[in-house]
Amino acid sequence: MAEAASKEKTPKTKAKKNSFFKGLKIEFNKIIWPDRETVGKQTAAVVACSIALGLIIALLDLIIKFGLSFIL
Repeated sequence: MAEAASKEKTPKTKAKKNSFFKGLKIEFNKIIWPDRETVGKQTAAVVACSIALGLIIALLDLIIKFGLSFIL
């Protein structure tokens, strides 16, 4: 029973670097890259949402600033 416990604690052998890079290459080849049109549409959507959110935040800031100056 003591032998079984000692076998579990032994460190596993390290994999070679070559197998890591082979695995990396295999996983990299599984990536499905978007086409140019999709990237363009998604970029435009992100820019539009960022501008809209910026305008909303600026409007809220202006309202809060006006409200505080009116109160004080």
